[in-house]
Amino acid sequence: VVTASGQSGTITLNNTDEVSTVSGVAAVAMPSVVTIQVSGAQASGSGSGVIYSEDGYIITNRHVATLDGAVGSEAAIRVRLSDGRVLDGTLVGTDPFSDLAVVKVEADELTPISLGDSDLLNVGDLSVAIGAPLNLANTVTSGIISALNRGIVVGATNLPNDDTPSDEDDGESDGGNGFPWDFRFGDPGDGTRQQQTQGTTTTVPLPVVQTDASINPGNSGGALLNSKGELIGINVAIASNGSTAETAGSDGLGFAIPVNLAVRVADAIIAGDQPSHGLLGVSVGDSSQDTDEDANRAGGLIMEVTRGGAADRGGLQVGDVVTSVNGIPVDSGTTLSAVIRMQEGGSEVTIGYTREGVAGETSVTLGTLEW
Repeated sequence: VVTASGQSGTITLNNTDEVSTVSGVAAVAMPSVVTIQVSGAQASGSGSGVIYSEDGYIITNRHVATLDGAVGSEAAIRVRLSDGRVLDGTLVGTDPFSDLAVVKVEADELTPISLGDSDLLNVGDLSVAIGAPLNLANTVTSGIISALNRGIVVGATNLPNDDTPSDEDDGESDGGNGFPWDFRFGDPGDGTRQQQTQGTTTTVPLPVVQTDASINPGNSGGALLNSKGELIGINVAIASNGSTAETAGSDGLGFAIPVNLAVRVADAIIAGDQPSHGLLGVSVGDSSQDTDEDANRAGGLIMEVTRGGAADRGGLQVGDVVTSVNGIPVDSGTTLSAVIRMQEGGSEVTIGYTREGVAGETSVTLGTLEW
């Protein structure tokens, strides 16, 4: 008999002669995944979360903890553990530029998730998602890692200053190709939709792990795990052909925030600090917008450079196409913005680029996003 024990529940494998890797992952990790119910005066909904510490800190998505801006500080948060207990939760803090949040429940001896290393993932590795899709708690799906270091653009509400950083304030203005990535949550029958959100909606770039494990509305904030039952990502978004609650669903394109970024952000929030994100100090587009030989290489086209910013100090110029950051391939302006945001402010990174078709490399000390 194989069990995973903790105050948040004990899961027993019924047939040990037929145990699969996914069954083992589910048994180990299920006690560390929770369902989060959020309600305010005008909206309610649900998502998922991951127990980060034994004393009750839980990582989830910002759009889950705030219903994507539809509820404010008065929102009631209820956390359902895998054993059925339901606890009151308190929002500790959020980071709009990684779509992460930390919720706290008053409990001891919870079962924290085991942490993996998202820098060690391979395309084709087994991936297991656990969460509450469509408000169905303790749901397990599996697949593989489909892609790494993908840059996507997602909608976000009520960002600081009601806008994303622009080139004027030393940020990355992303002129790349964006898509309407869906990250809804809630029961299809409860009438509570992301469309009820209030406030200014804009977009932010996110660096993500892509998986074909079935992820649906409500998986947001839940766990993406490796074959050892270790957390490798926080599920955040799905790509769907459907744009309405009736047609949106899993098309085999799910995305998770890499665990290394999630841990860095969560640690800062728990410590009472503002999570740090890097700035290159450019306005970017896609290399296909270039007019010289660089258009023949996928990457992020530098369209404007902020004087005195990180890119300027590193010798990058308008017209350069960035092809890598610290060895991570960059295939678009969106990916460039996402990978830069993944770095901590003040980090030194190596930028690979082409200039009129000639490859180059430079070391850049990133600025820090002010928000």
